[in-house]
Amino acid sequence: MHSRAADADSRLSFWRRVREFAVPPSMIERATARRRAGDWAGACAAARVDVDLSLRAVADRHGHEVAARLRADLRNLAPDLLRWHLPRVAPDGLLRPGLTVGLSRYEPERPDGGAVHLVARTSPAWADAGQRISLGLWDGFHCGSGPRPHPDQRFRLDLHRHLWDARRTGELRTRSGADRLPPDAPPEGIPDEVGTIVRADGYATDRWAAEAALLLRADGRASGAVAVRLGARRRLVLDVTAGADGGRSPIARISTVAGGAGLPMLPDVATWVLPDLALLRSGMIEADRLHPLVASALVPNRPAPTGTAAPHRAEPSRLVRCRGAHHRIGLVDGVLAALDHDPAEIRREELLAALTGTPLPCLQAIDEAHRTPECLPDVRARLDHGDAAGALATVEALLGPEALLRDGALRDELETAAQRRITHGLFRAGLIGAEPGPTADGPRRSGERRRRTRHATSR
Repeated sequence: MHSRAADADSRLSFWRRVREFAVPPSMIERATARRRAGDWAGACAAARVDVDLSLRAVADRHGHEVAARLRADLRNLAPDLLRWHLPRVAPDGLLRPGLTVGLSRYEPERPDGGAVHLVARTSPAWADAGQRISLGLWDGFHCGSGPRPHPDQRFRLDLHRHLWDARRTGELRTRSGADRLPPDAPPEGIPDEVGTIVRADGYATDRWAAEAALLLRADGRASGAVAVRLGARRRLVLDVTAGADGGRSPIARISTVAGGAGLPMLPDVATWVLPDLALLRSGMIEADRLHPLVASALVPNRPAPTGTAAPHRAEPSRLVRCRGAHHRIGLVDGVLAALDHDPAEIRREELLAALTGTPLPCLQAIDEAHRTPECLPDVRARLDHGDAAGALATVEALLGPEALLRDGALRDELETAAQRRITHGLFRAGLIGAEPGPTADGPRRSGERRRRTRHATSR
């Protein structure tokens, strides 16, 4: 069995990998520029967020007040920040599939109407190409795409608007506990033996009482019981009572260490220590690697960034041991080529290779770069997270923009990604409503992605 320290290190390594690939700096820059210009739809497009709602239809059905509040929220939505904070699953850190996350709730003007929720949805695992998110409305009925169209109480963000609303991002420092040192003891009401266990696993025990009180107040209650999910079969039940100052300093005490069925559930974002805060405190990431809105909240006094992220550049020539000497391979006219062999020699060697001969080591290195390059894991990660532009930039920096890919693992990855985008397009168009057969998901990932999603764990 893994030790708790090993589990914590594994969790932090998981999140560091997510922060490296899931929301690329180019997406953040484009989405931020469009949002600041007042183009909320353009910001959503830049962050690969599909908008499945119409403000005019909302006004007609739910009233102009609801439409006005929704419009204000959309104008201040930071879709790249929403993507940054959405729940993810192991092992690759992809968005949790088939999920509906509540972002905001609107009470309609009409007395006969029900509450309307702004929600973000993720695609099912078999149609998750591009890792796209969709924005829509949920009014209490079985509407929307995916197997679970209703908002999931475990992953609700309507009580944590600082995770997606640009007007509220400053609250992240307080709500995450970044304004305090890591707690040396469990909060009042949590026994030492229980507190030691949950602190070691990365739970935000010092915030549970306040977050549970916010959850209860959203339901119109000042005190009561709240369930805290510690794992697939582990629950704590907190009894929250208002403090002497009228509830501003709530007190939470554990009444049971199991059960909790039927109780409101503390959302995951309030249960766990914020991954970015844990990464910063462990030294596994620097503030400039975080989303700018997150970094400004968690490290408010850090120097302002001096520029944008450096673009992908072509790799310099590399040395290959060839015929007892070191030869160079590098880009020539947009194609990876052997620099220390004349064209006639190259043509002769290529002909020998076509006749089952052994090519020059320089040509072998070029062929390997086309088929299974060292950067293949990074290319695969970018494609899995939907960053096709970043993946192509990495390939072009290695092979050149005019290269023709040869058969091999690299080409398979790019073709599989293209096939999966077609499947996602069919899903979005409503032409596929259930999980397709193995061939519709591409040659490599059809069974693999379903297996890893079924066995995935998220924290």
